[in-house]
Amino acid sequence: MENKIDLAILGGSGMYSMPGLQDSVEVMPQTPYGSPSAPIVIGTLQGKRLAFLARHGIGHVLSPSAVPFRANIYALKQLGVERIVSISACGSLREDYTPGDIVVPDQLMDYTRRRPQTFFEDGLVAHVSVADPFCPDLSAQVYQAVSSAGGTVHNTGALVTIEGPRFSTRAESNTFRALGMSIINMTTAPEAFLAREAEICYCVMNHVTDYDVWHISEEPVSVDQVVEILKRIVDISHRTVSGLAKNLTSKRDCECGDALATAFITEKGRIPRDALDRLQPLVGRYFSDPE
Repeated sequence: MENKIDLAILGGSGMYSMPGLQDSVEVMPQTPYGSPSAPIVIGTLQGKRLAFLARHGIGHVLSPSAVPFRANIYALKQLGVERIVSISACGSLREDYTPGDIVVPDQLMDYTRRRPQTFFEDGLVAHVSVADPFCPDLSAQVYQAVSSAGGTVHNTGALVTIEGPRFSTRAESNTFRALGMSIINMTTAPEAFLAREAEICYCVMNHVTDYDVWHISEEPVSVDQVVEILKRIVDISHRTVSGLAKNLTSKRDCECGDALATAFITEKGRIPRDALDRLQPLVGRYFSDPE
């Protein structure tokens, strides 16, 4: 792209567009992993260039397991994106995180089963560090933006991502609570791990819509309940993104941009040319002369 993209927003359930974008255009990058979930809308917000991608497609046609996570992250990397804020609905697994609150988690547990987990296969192996899976710098900026937008926000908590599309059983919900999980959703894994492999800063802004199914004084979660809560808090999302864009720091102050520096284990002379070509946007700066 001619203009640098300062920030990308991955919109989840309830957030399918980004109001306020000026001079917007749609692009549909093609990747080795297929097309992204939807056309990527690029425009200007608060003086910053912003990209918006509806994770579940236009009209929410993709179930969590069908989201093309690798294509989405790869496409954003191709466009030069260095920071991603993921917005999603979640269930609360603790009493003090109530429906209507927003959580910016600091930990992640992957409980999915069917999703491609990595870009690094078929000739080039890399092991990235994800001890802290969310960018602390970007998470802190999002937390401040939510607070300034008037949202009730929590900046700690462990998120567990399940396969879906079904909701949890009571046994599963209580097991996650016993393991110390704070919130539950269906999309952050492997999205966060792929973003780290792409050396993109990534954090999550989770809208609490329900108490999952563990809370004995509340009805079990339903789609109607989720949608109703999202309608009430989607405005907070829009104001948060606007405030974040306005105050976004120009320089990344984290280690996300060098996540691959010590991750490669494959001998350089044994890496196939087609693997380097396929992953060029991710690894080009490390393998500029594959010969």
